[in-house]
Amino acid sequence: MNTAQRIYVGAIFIGLITTGTLVASAQTTIPTQMSTQSQQCVTCHREASLGIYQEWGTSKHFRANVGCYECHQAQAGDKDAVKHEDFLISVVVTPKDCGRCHQTEVAQFDESHHAKAGFILGSLDNFLADIVEGDWNFQGGSALTVSGCAQCHGNEVKIGKDGNPLSSGWPNTGIGRFNPDGSVGSCSACHQRHAFSAAQARQPETCGKCHLGPDHPQKEVYEESKHGIAYAAHKDDLNMDHAKWVLGEDYTAAPTCATCHMSAVRTSEGDLLPVTHDVGTRISWNNRPAVSIRPEISDKKLGLEKMAAITWDKRRAEMQQVCSVCHSSGFVGNFYEQYDGVIQLYNTKFGDPGSKLMQIVYDSKLISATQFDDPIEFTWYEIWHHEGRRARHGVSMMAPDYTHWHGLYEVGKHWYTKFIPELKEIAEANLHSTDPVKVAGAKALNVALTELLARPEHAWYTGKLDPKEKERRVKEQKEFIERYKK
Repeated sequence: MNTAQRIYVGAIFIGLITTGTLVASAQTTIPTQMSTQSQQCVTCHREASLGIYQEWGTSKHFRANVGCYECHQAQAGDKDAVKHEDFLISVVVTPKDCGRCHQTEVAQFDESHHAKAGFILGSLDNFLADIVEGDWNFQGGSALTVSGCAQCHGNEVKIGKDGNPLSSGWPNTGIGRFNPDGSVGSCSACHQRHAFSAAQARQPETCGKCHLGPDHPQKEVYEESKHGIAYAAHKDDLNMDHAKWVLGEDYTAAPTCATCHMSAVRTSEGDLLPVTHDVGTRISWNNRPAVSIRPEISDKKLGLEKMAAITWDKRRAEMQQVCSVCHSSGFVGNFYEQYDGVIQLYNTKFGDPGSKLMQIVYDSKLISATQFDDPIEFTWYEIWHHEGRRARHGVSMMAPDYTHWHGLYEVGKHWYTKFIPELKEIAEANLHSTDPVKVAGAKALNVALTELLARPEHAWYTGKLDPKEKERRVKEQKEFIERYKK
């Protein structure tokens, strides 16, 4: 919307606020008039907060007579209630507030992994930010955690004596934010205030605020994929500001993150797969851990009982309905076989064996109990948390460079040149310990390494590659060299 249009919207609003009164409350129908409370808010904020006022003026909230007070109202006794002019208001608008009108969306969100994103205390990620990279000099905690991790994961919003949020947790739009009213999450993590535009939330760049970087590069993976290429070429054809926005009806030129994981889809049978605010309902692998697991397993661990009851194959069937709008069943089926193949490769060759080897190291106290003070802890962490995730996310979204060069190539390089040699050094150092537990652990580690490296997939490393396979490889290499001779 250009400046002239914004002024026009403001003029319409000024006309509206001269009409009757509607007390702010939970709405089941669209209000016919703006409430007197919101009218009073706007008389000041259209000058004091012009940017906020203008953004709100572009929104569906404005067109539905939903104003400042409907969202910011507070009650006496609320932890974050602050006296502002003649009203009690809360600075922090939470999913509980949004749920007064958007009950279904909030209920779906509450069952999602997004709602649990703030539960990172005790994780290795949190230890790195709080301790290894951080200190205790910002309000008793790490400034890095507040401005880094928490801006995506969310943190606890604490309220000062004056009723205003403290800088230890605000501003923050982390998706799993702990709010003063007891709710969890932040709708504005995706629906940027104060326009709360659905079109903006449908953009892949919105997801890219958090889903990018060395450990979860979904945005970059998407951009490399054919889907991302199609989006870049045909963005203007996607009708993202369309209220209904059903794939197969309102657009087909390209999918965004929201298309596949959240949005409505018209299936080939004519059925409608509805919108969901639980981004896990169509995911058939959880690729976050060191070893990929089925999503219902991780849902149960997080206490998401409703989602834990939905098996991975049912979720995959929903995603396949999305795929089938643009692809044949054979195409979709073959893709999922390829996807599963890479997950099984990573799990069986690297993820599961690496986890078991590190468990021996920790159980036998072959290294110190302090996290990340031994090189192997960084080596293993980056293998699964960075490189292994990149490979798994890459294949899940059809991005070959992330699957290979940024993914399993890095896994393989560090597995054979750092991880295995470091494990051997640890075993050797502890074989001569005076602690019998460590000696037994070192022996167990050596046995586990020997058994692992005897497996066919590691035969090239131990020099025991099958002679026929070795001969075939030599022949192909010679043919390759001859092909490119000048």
